[in-house]
Amino acid sequence: MRKFTKNLCQTILIPLVMLTFGFTDVLAQTTTISGTVTDQDTKETLIGVNIIVKGKVIGTVTDLRGKFNLRVNQDPPLTLVFSMVGFTSQEVEITQNNVSDLKISMSEQTLLGQEVVVSASRIEESILQSPVSIEKMDILAIRDTPADNYYKGIANLKGVDVTSSSVNFQIINARGFNSTGNTRFVQLTDGMDTQAPALNFPIGNLNGPSELDVESVEFIPGASSALYGPNAFNGILLVNSKNPFEYQGFSAFYKQGFNHFSGTPGEPSSPQPMYEGSIRYAKAFNNKFAFKLNASFMRAEDWYGTDLSDLNQRTQGDLPTNPGANSVHVFGDEVSNNIGLLRNVGAIQQQANALGIGGYINSIPDQVVSRTGYDERHLVDYGAKNYKVNAALHYRVTDKAELSYTLNYGSGTTVYTGAQRYSLRNFEISQHKLELKGDNFFLRAYTTRENSGDSYIADLTGVNINDQWKDNSTWFGQYTLAYMGAIAQQGVGPGALGTTQQQAVAHGAARGFADQGRFMPGTPEFENASSEVRKNFIPQGSLFNDRSRMYMAEGQYDFKEEISFMDLQVGGSYRVYDLNSNGTIFADVEGNNITISEYGAFAQAGKRVLNDKLKFMGSLRYDKNENFDGQFSPRISGVFTEKNQNFRVSYQTGFRMPSTQAQHIDLNVVSARLIGGLPFYRDKYDVFTNAFTLASVNNYVAAVGAGASPVSPQATALLQPITELPALRPEQVRSIELGYKSLLANSKLMIDFAYYYNVYNDFITQTSVRKAPGPIFPVPTSNAELSINAINAPTLLTPITIPGRENTFQTYTNLVNEEVRAHGAAIGMAYNLPKNYSISGNYNFNRLITDIGEDFLSEFNTPEHKVNLIFGNRKLTKNVGFNVAYRFQTAFDWESSFAVGRVPEVHTVDAQVSYKVSPWKSIIKLGGSNIFNNRYILNYGGPTIGSIYYISITFDELFN
Repeated sequence: MRKFTKNLCQTILIPLVMLTFGFTDVLAQTTTISGTVTDQDTKETLIGVNIIVKGKVIGTVTDLRGKFNLRVNQDPPLTLVFSMVGFTSQEVEITQNNVSDLKISMSEQTLLGQEVVVSASRIEESILQSPVSIEKMDILAIRDTPADNYYKGIANLKGVDVTSSSVNFQIINARGFNSTGNTRFVQLTDGMDTQAPALNFPIGNLNGPSELDVESVEFIPGASSALYGPNAFNGILLVNSKNPFEYQGFSAFYKQGFNHFSGTPGEPSSPQPMYEGSIRYAKAFNNKFAFKLNASFMRAEDWYGTDLSDLNQRTQGDLPTNPGANSVHVFGDEVSNNIGLLRNVGAIQQQANALGIGGYINSIPDQVVSRTGYDERHLVDYGAKNYKVNAALHYRVTDKAELSYTLNYGSGTTVYTGAQRYSLRNFEISQHKLELKGDNFFLRAYTTRENSGDSYIADLTGVNINDQWKDNSTWFGQYTLAYMGAIAQQGVGPGALGTTQQQAVAHGAARGFADQGRFMPGTPEFENASSEVRKNFIPQGSLFNDRSRMYMAEGQYDFKEEISFMDLQVGGSYRVYDLNSNGTIFADVEGNNITISEYGAFAQAGKRVLNDKLKFMGSLRYDKNENFDGQFSPRISGVFTEKNQNFRVSYQTGFRMPSTQAQHIDLNVVSARLIGGLPFYRDKYDVFTNAFTLASVNNYVAAVGAGASPVSPQATALLQPITELPALRPEQVRSIELGYKSLLANSKLMIDFAYYYNVYNDFITQTSVRKAPGPIFPVPTSNAELSINAINAPTLLTPITIPGRENTFQTYTNLVNEEVRAHGAAIGMAYNLPKNYSISGNYNFNRLITDIGEDFLSEFNTPEHKVNLIFGNRKLTKNVGFNVAYRFQTAFDWESSFAVGRVPEVHTVDAQVSYKVSPWKSIIKLGGSNIFNNRYILNYGGPTIGSIYYISITFDELFN
């Protein structure tokens, strides 16, 4: 991989840099412009106004006195573009070689819909005329968000769905199929894909820019593969940081907050402090060289997982409590066994006879019993923290090309909900990018490198602590013998099962006996065992050992200088995943290195007709992954503009490659072994021999729990054999979108409406199977088959969790020969009221049309109805502003490999009041998220989220 990046620089970047030097016209004269920029209303000078030469990368900014000086290697005429967030941009034509004391007055922007976006078509265009639905947050929206940080404030945008695994780990999605690890959505920071290579999904803002360094956020819901390639399936999020040429000076930020108010049992009993701070410094020299440096930190007590709901209720039967319970946020209780299987174990029979209870062997019920687990709070590191460093060096090679190096580094501790609950402790992730870009091209190469640090599986930690104290064979043996003794003590006849109440008493006594001497949280024995488990790598312990890498090179060229009758852009990319988990996630043990390579290219053309009222755009992309057939992704769109009204229609396709885990995971997660969908893994574990769908096994278990014999044809008839699954392949979506965006009421009211209809083919899903040690005949036709069933069928009642001996497998596959359909709509409105007040809101509707069935996970995981309302005033007085946001979503069903359950409806209110302290060049902000402390969850199995109250101060040297 080192050779890959080295060769890339030598063969591509260096020649292009040399070519770029050739762009310089050495014969051109120098044009010098200087002047002052002021606020048209207040007549005060404006600091930090961006001034750029149209069609070039050369430019400057106004200094602390509002003055600027610019030298350009070009003869007049040329055009200067003056821009600043919150003000209307201006273009000024320069016709002389030397212009001094140029006076520019900029007016505050009060009209809606003036934003320029890039992500919708990968070229600059008006947000009103974008061919697809798009949302944008600028610097002012980021500064004024009432959420406790800007990234959480993205949830207020139209079409956005957010879920959270931790106080500092949020996942963004759009248009259904949400998850805590979203492989259907792409997030780019300055053009870099922020996915973690081993996880294959964006990691939120854990290594992204701080609030001080974010210039804008653009969000596109819907398929975007035609331009952005694999996995831009449900949409993209583009985070743009500040260029050090355009945003200079020193700025700093500190926030003090508190969370955990009115905690429930198992949570902190008093409010917990939260800390966040960052600094930024940027400087340019002679408009040729610039650098920036950002550093930030946050610390907080994380949200707790306290859900004790039983995921294994089907095994309870008529008992008042479930001996086989598997609670959502209790770990170690995933290990279970059907104690009825011990009736035929010789050692149990011998010990029972020695205790004088041998006659009670047949009193052992076919009951699933689980080991006693530990609450999550004793196993997970809730000390959430995040440390980030972002740095960049920029060099303007010529007036037409800028070369830059960027570093994004993040480390910290958080909690992630995947197939299990993962405590990501002291992880590190870094990105290094080298980029050359001009007004009509870019070429970039970057790498993403992750280090799992001290990260571990919380569930496996609980299991292994139990096992260190007492192995499963001993514990279940003691439990069973104690159960028999308790049945006998209650006067039940030998061989009889006893009443339900007698069985419940016996189960309680058996657990109490088997748990004698158990390591209890807080004791030295528990802490020592926990430490030992967490320092040993999987499978001996619960510790990950991941050092996976991703390498990416891509480029794009716009022919706007060569072709005038139409727009034409082309681009391409090449990516390599180097998976290096040392056998703790993938099967990448020594001698079995796993790499995945993929490449792609696209072309896009556009044309305006009917006096520029109608804009057609079409694009086509081809991508190839080494493990799958190539994929074509076309997109075509049309936008008709009549004054301030814009009507759009688009047909777009997308695809997603199976993720790195979908292809290669090989991990025991206690409840099952997760295996990749490639043929190698299915063959390795022979998963289809004597296998049955887990959905049918669950029905079988429920029947036994209700009183049926595990060998009765009534129960075994519920089992559905499975002998094969479709070979894993990419998933495709075809999407039709209709939209309307307009400005009304003298451009004070903006309306944006979108409707989509999606059809998915080869839908990627997960399914589970459970194997028996021998054949089972669901509908036996002879006594011989009944006898075989008596041996093998009861083994299906519980998962075998011992690594290498698992009987339950969860794998990735596709729904073939079946289309999955979903549709939805969103409408947003924004209105500028008198006296600087503004009100905006959006309504979002999403629905899965197709019933995927119980054998597969649909993971739609999206509320059908969602509403956001925002009311505020940035200038209530000269120095005071405020913002209030209300968010509502309906209840919905959540499906994941970790847990399936109902997410209740959510009502929250965020609010902030800000005060400008001009002499200090600062803004003080007082606010809160979920200010009424309406506790909620965003995903089933995730933490319970309460309120956060905070006060912050932001200093900016270029504060106006």
